[in-house]
Amino acid sequence: MLRFPPQLLHVLNSPCFKSAPAARGCCQFEKLRGIFVRSRMMAEEQKPPQITVLKRASDSSAVENDHQVKKLKTDDDQTADEKRFPKRKVVLLMAYSGKGYYGMQRNPGNSQFKTIEDELVTALIKAGCIPENHGEDMKKMSFQRCARTDKGVSAAGQVVSLKLWLIEDILDKINTHLPAQIRVLGYKRVTGGFNSKNNCDARTYSYTLPTVAFSPKDSDQEDTSFRLDTETLQKVNRLFSLYKGTHNFHNFTSQKGPRDPSAKRYITQMSCGEPFVRQGAEFTVIMVRGQSFMMHQIRKMIGLVIAVVKGYAREEVIERSLGEEKVDVPKAPGLGLVLERVHFDRYNKRFGGDGLHETLEWTQEEDAIAAFKEAHIYPSIVETEGQEKSMVSWMATLPIHDFEATATGKQEHKDEDGNASD
Repeated sequence: MLRFPPQLLHVLNSPCFKSAPAARGCCQFEKLRGIFVRSRMMAEEQKPPQITVLKRASDSSAVENDHQVKKLKTDDDQTADEKRFPKRKVVLLMAYSGKGYYGMQRNPGNSQFKTIEDELVTALIKAGCIPENHGEDMKKMSFQRCARTDKGVSAAGQVVSLKLWLIEDILDKINTHLPAQIRVLGYKRVTGGFNSKNNCDARTYSYTLPTVAFSPKDSDQEDTSFRLDTETLQKVNRLFSLYKGTHNFHNFTSQKGPRDPSAKRYITQMSCGEPFVRQGAEFTVIMVRGQSFMMHQIRKMIGLVIAVVKGYAREEVIERSLGEEKVDVPKAPGLGLVLERVHFDRYNKRFGGDGLHETLEWTQEEDAIAAFKEAHIYPSIVETEGQEKSMVSWMATLPIHDFEATATGKQEHKDEDGNASD
């Protein structure tokens, strides 16, 4: 700030200066000018030298370099597909024949036990739908399957949810890297918080088996000419109807006590369809729909009915098995079990009509689903049964079960087929 000397202040306060226009010619004014000029010169001399603070080149370049590094890092982390295509939450509709696989769910660290998810994740990486490092940690893509399927179990309508890049021709590219017995038949966008397991309201399974399974126990169990009569079919359906509703199914799974709340399950439908002939033998399909199922539950529900129809157990054993008493329940083979469809009724009602998301129904994919079952699932079941006779071999074990007494301790161990649910 410029400070005026006392002489200048004296002049500024003088009457002569206050009437400046009249005072321009007087000596006082000229004296003022001289004092003012000298004052400015003195002020400039006393003013400290101006120091220009220069940013160190290293500082500015560090900021610039940091920005460049971040930019380069982002560019490196993003693949060409990631820059080009958005990452979105979707569901994939899958169909597969479970023969030769140890179930649906992946078992990290157990490469010798190949699963359906192993094949799917590998195909997603090769197709460019997910980064390679997501294959080691599936949580990075928010992966969730709707239902776990056991060793050898097939599916015609499995649904998985995950985040992936919506690349062009996504289905064709994924299927290019999958074996013929596994196919992704469709996909749909879903909400960001969608979870295929938690959002699923119900699951429908089918079980294909040779009708000789319902023949009397003293008949030829390998007789391919056996045909199921109407009366026996009606009895089978009457017994299956006993499972409908909410019951305690602790006897139909492993390691669950009679008072475990999670053993209670809700069954809405279970019935056996009209028989049909394949490769000279008669088969039938059992359909069951429930809110959810425990490990081996469906196979044991079917196994117990077979035991009753064949005459190894009395009908009352079914009612007793749904109580707290422990009952020895036989488990039918896994070969004929197929996950047919998963249901998302609540999700469809809430988001299906919001204009942004589709209902999770697969009407347009019905033909592809039917074609896959005819080409891969049914032939695999029929041919494998004919070659390995899994149902015939299993029926030979029914006499060792004690259906009258309790089966204390017989369900305390885990089954060898794995830890996946039906």
